[in-house]
Formats: sequence, structure tokens, C-alpha cells
Amino acid sequence: MRELVRRVVAATPPGRDRALDALRAFAILGVVLGHWLVTALVADSGTLHVESPLGHLPEFTAVSWLLQTLAVFFLVGGYVAARGHAAARARGESHGRWVAARLGRLFRPVGPLLAVWAVATAGMLACGVPWQTVHTLGKLVLSPLWFLLVLAALTAATPLVARVHPLWPLAVVLHVDVIRFGLDGPDVIGWLNLPAGWLVPYCLGALLARRGPLAPSAAWALLLGGAAATGLLVGLAGYPASMVGVPGAPVSNLNPPTLAAVTLGLAQSGAAILLLGPLRRALRRPVAWTAVALLNLGAMTVFLWHQTAMIAVTAGGLFTADLRGHGPLTGLHTVPDTYAWVLARLGWLPLFAVALAVCVAVFHVYERTTRTRPAPKPRTARTKESRLA
Repeated sequence: MRELVRRVVAATPPGRDRALDALRAFAILGVVLGHWLVTALVADSGTLHVESPLGHLPEFTAVSWLLQTLAVFFLVGGYVAARGHAAARARGESHGRWVAARLGRLFRPVGPLLAVWAVATAGMLACGVPWQTVHTLGKLVLSPLWFLLVLAALTAATPLVARVHPLWPLAVVLHVDVIRFGLDGPDVIGWLNLPAGWLVPYCLGALLARRGPLAPSAAWALLLGGAAATGLLVGLAGYPASMVGVPGAPVSNLNPPTLAAVTLGLAQSGAAILLLGPLRRALRRPVAWTAVALLNLGAMTVFLWHQTAMIAVTAGGLFTADLRGHGPLTGLHTVPDTYAWVLARLGWLPLFAVALAVCVAVFHVYERTTRTRPAPKPRTARTKESRLA
């Protein structure tokens, strides 16, 4: 352990902003925990379908306000992309090469996931697994990939969007929601908010990269103003209280993003900016920084495989229960409509984490591949730095 900590610290350049890596790690963990806590695969008449405890226990809706952390990821993404693109231009690197390197890091780990699930789908169908179950599992695994497509598009457009003030995409989201909800416009118009909604934190991150740190008073204004606006939209304008999709609900704040999701993202962005100072101080500790750095090294693998880990534990539990003649296991295969389900699900989380660790150990190699340089040299601290980026 000491040797690992020493190697990570030695590979970290002195000027690296460790707090940004911590925010990215928190955002990924929020997505993972959010999916694990609000997604229930219910066994019913030989099939599996998805239900959410938020549909049965609305008192836990506040959890979605804390764990729907994609805005923080886009905030950090906009900051890092704007800084990285400026540095690439200073080195004389072309935009195409810079984009290819960034997108390669995003999409290299996707191939193994698609290959494994193509084989798994064929195997399930060959074994007579009902199509409803196959569709449910496939949707769980593939639906998070929309995030990569949006991030890839914004990354490729960084030279254009880096100078866009976040108020402009915010205005787009506002007008789309007015047309969609206030004027009974077609629902399809809401999909304009898919790029516009995530442009808000992305452009905010790029703005910070261009103009420097935000004053604490401005960060507090984002936090308190965003939270107040979200509360008013939910309480007075009829927006759903949940910040994640709930099966069967007529409107989702996330699919596509609504104004409420964007204002919550602004609140989270304000909180993230206020945390930068405390995080920088905390991450001076080698052990704390090592944990954050290691999670960042496998961030995409964790994101891509966390649903597979949950499905593997759920399927294994169902198979074991059938062998022993037991019924569906609480917190794993039952309807999430009681506090007992919530407590049981918390008990299953460590097993989900173990399954995810196995997936990361097997597939992390596809994320570790680094960009080829003109003159390869032996592994040095600079090479390791590229892996930590």
C-alpha cells in the first residue's frame, strides 16, 4: 500500500489541481450510488422489470437531489476541456488530433461492454429468456451511454462553446420549457434541452477556465439561487420532485433535462466551487489523493460497468434463490415499496461494489491505453501523468 501511494504521488505533477479530480470522482460515485439505490429489478411471473422506490416511497425523493450529479461532471469537463484545448493550441497541436485523443479515451472502454452484452443477449435469447427481461437488462446497460454521446459532442465543439456564456443555453432551456409545459407544445421540442441543459454547466466550467476562480459570493449565489429556483419550480410550477426518472411518471426531469434539473445543476455547481478550497487542503494527504487518483484512472470503466455489476448480483441471487427453493430476495428482486426494502438494498450495496471491482479489474486495461507519442520513451512520471489526466 505504501509503495502504491508513493508511486501515485510521484506520478502527480506539482501543478495538478487535485480538487477537480475529486469532484469528478464524487460525480461518478453519485451516479453509481444513485442507480444502485433507485433501480429495482423486480421478478414477476418469470420476467424482470424495472421499478423505482421513489415511485412507492416519495419521502426519499431528496436522495435524487444529492445523487443526480451529472452537472458536476459537465462542470469539470468544461473546465478541463477548455484548459486542455488552450494548452494544445499553445503546443501547436491541431484541433482534430486533440479531439481524437479525448474521444478515444471516452470510447475505447465502450467496445468491450458492447461485445460482452452482445454475447450475453444472444445467450439469453438462445436459452429462452423472455424478451421483456432481455430488453429490460439491455436498456439498463445501454441507456447511460447517452451521457458519453453528449459529452463527446460538447468536447468536439469546445472551441465554439468555450466562449458561450452559460446564460445563453439556460435561456434556451427556459424557453423550451415554456413552450412545452406552459403553451402545451409538442413533447419532442423538449429534446432541444438535451444539449442545451448540459451546456449550462459545461459552459460554466469553460468560463472558469477562461476568467479564473469564481468569487465565493458568486458561488454562494449559484448554490442558494439554484436551490431556491428548483424548489419553486417543484412546489409552484408542477415539476416532478424527483431529479431522476421514475418508471410510469408522465414527466422526467432528466430525460430530457428540464429547467428544474438545470437549476439544480447550478446549485450543485455552486457547491462544487465552494468545495474546491477544502478539497485541495484535504488532498494534500497522500492516502486521500491516492484514492481519488485511482478512481479517476478507472472512472469510465466504473461508469460503464456499474449497471452490469448490479445485474450480475441480481441474476446470481435469483438463481441461488431458485436452487434453494426460496422466493425473491428482499431488496434485490422484490417491489421497492417498504422501508424493509430500503434497508435490504443498503445491505446489498457492498456485494454490488465487489462485483463492480471484479469488472474494473478485468476491463480497466482498455481504459489505461494512452495516446501514442512521436518518440516513445521508458515509463516516467510524465507518462503516468497522462494516465491521471
